Order: sequence, then structure tokens, then C-alpha cells
Amino acid sequence: MRLHATTILAVRHRGGAAIGGDGQVTLGSVVMKADAHKIRRLHQGKVLVGFAGAAADAFALLERFEAKLKDHQGSVPRAATELAKDWRMDRALRRLEAMILALDRDHLLLISGTGDVIQPSDGVAAIGSGGAYALAAARALQAHSALSAGQIVRAALEIAADLCIYTNRNIEVEELS
Repeated sequence: MRLHATTILAVRHRGGAAIGGDGQVTLGSVVMKADAHKIRRLHQGKVLVGFAGAAADAFALLERFEAKLKDHQGSVPRAATELAKDWRMDRALRRLEAMILALDRDHLLLISGTGDVIQPSDGVAAIGSGGAYALAAARALQAHSALSAGQIVRAALEIAADLCIYTNRNIEVEELS
């Protein structure tokens, strides 16, 4: 059985930054948990991260990312690049099945196990089962509304929850001001 675990969305918009996720964890056709917390504050609350994929793998990567942040004085791009290099080159890490979105006041990055560190050009990124739905909704809201970053994240995740069976409406949103 495959574990489907989440929708995570991050938005940088009009000087604000926010990241959010739903709370659903699904195993096969059964919702195993409806109120999982997939968003974390790191580096004295200056960095927000969200994760999708196998939970144990994601936690292992979050610990490594936090260590890289500490090693590189809170530089999200440098920590992300170093984590991606380790993830790609280490045999044990290479098998981890998760993705991370990392966000600070200046950067939004998607970090994957294939060595990718992607900074979206439009300030919107999404991962997980309902990521494509949330991404499309956030882009439309960003372009055609006066909502804040946090409001866009919440509204887009609610739209994704209406469309994706692996996404619920138990949404948590964290913002950087």
C-alpha cells in the first residue's frame, strides 16, 4: 500500500510570505490521521518548512536541513544546496522519499531527493498529492485578487481539498511578516 500524505503550499506575495498544509495522512483507501502537522518553524522562527512524502523520511531530512541552517548561519539557499548535495550523494539518504519547501523573508525553495533546489519565478510552490491543484489556485488568486500571502495559501488549500481525495480541510498556515 502506498502512503499518500499531504498538500503543502508556499507563497511569497506583496512583501509577505506564508506556508500551509493540510492534516490528512492516507494509507491506501483509509484516512489514518486527519490532523497531522506538516509545517515547522526553524532557526528561531525565521525559516518555515513544509514536507510531503514518507513521514519518517521527511523528519530525517528536516533534522538535516536544520543542522545545515545552523552550519550556514541561517542561509536558506546555502543550507538547501548542501542538503540536496548530501541527499543526492549519500546512499542511505538517496532512498528517502520526501520533498521539502523552505521559506524565509527572501527565498522560497523546493528541495528534492534528485538534487533539485528550485526557486520558483512567481513566488509560488506546492508539493504533495494535491500540490498541482493548490499551485493552480494560488497562481490565479495571486494574479487576480488583493489577498495577502497567508490568505492565498488558505484559500488555495481549501480549493485543493475540494479536488484531491488525499487533502483535507484541516489546514494550518504559518506566516512570516
